[in-house]
Formats: sequence, structure tokens, C-alpha cells
Amino acid sequence: MEISDNFFEIFGLPVSFDLDMSLLSDRYRTMQRQFHPDKYAGKSAREQRLAEQYAATVNQAYNELKSPLLRAQYLLKLKGVDDAANETAITRDPGFLMEQMGLREALSEVRGADDPYAELENINENAVSHYGRLQHEFSENLSSGEMAQACETVAKMQFFSKLISEIHELEHELDE
Repeated sequence: MEISDNFFEIFGLPVSFDLDMSLLSDRYRTMQRQFHPDKYAGKSAREQRLAEQYAATVNQAYNELKSPLLRAQYLLKLKGVDDAANETAITRDPGFLMEQMGLREALSEVRGADDPYAELENINENAVSHYGRLQHEFSENLSSGEMAQACETVAKMQFFSKLISEIHELEHELDE
């Protein structure tokens, strides 16, 4: 049994931000079956341990590739770009910082709104739309070799990914 260290190679996919997600899911399920512990129950302890390690690697690869943010970060890592640069990248964009503060303020005011669900839906639509545009922007940055811009875009993606998670958490809280 051999398994690659490159998550894209594991699934036989091109090293690209733009992936066929249904193909990724299909190949993931195939590999899950291939390395399922039940298939190795009668094998040696070494083979069982290897299958377990491969299954863990396949799971990690799938989780990183299915998430746009994690996939973008992984691609930067493959390109040798230091992830620490992402943290300071957005501080150079005052427009983004102002927008971020506005969205955070709007989210904090949802509970007191006349229709909190409608407010939350508006914020969510805005955040999801921005996140989609940033994914497209990252893909273009990567394709054109603009690594500094790609890092800045990933930093912005981190903000919107976290904001979308917080929106969903608040939605669950409102449902309770």
C-alpha cells in the first residue's frame, strides 16, 4: 500500500483551487471503502495499522480539500508561501477593515432587531456572496502567480468563513 503526501494526488485530482466537488466526494467514498478497517480484520497487525493510517490521511485530505478556505491555505503551503503572512495581510486594507467592523456590528445587533431572522438572513447573504467572490479572486491570484495577493485574499476568506460560522451559531441560538 502506497499513499501520496499530496492531498490532490491521493484523489487523482489536478492541483487546483477549482475542483469538481462531486468527483472529490466520489473518490473519497471509494478510498474509504478501500481502507475500511473491516477489510483488514484478518490481516497482520502491520497491515491493519497501515490501513488505519491511510484512512486517517484520506480523511484529512478530504476535509482540507472540501473546504474552500482550507484548500486555499493548503495550496499556499504547497507553493511554499508562509501562512503567517496571512494574519497581517488584511490590516493593509482599511476598506476591508471598515466593512468587517460594520458586519460585526450588524451581527451583534441581530438579537434586538424587530425581525432577527430577516436581519440574520441579510447578513448571511452578504457574507456568502463576499466569500464566493473571494474564492474566485483567490483562484485568479493563484493562476496568475500573485502570491502576495493570494495571501491577502485567504486572510479575507478566513474572516468570512468565521463570520458565516458565527451566523449559523446565532441562528441556532435564536431557534432555541
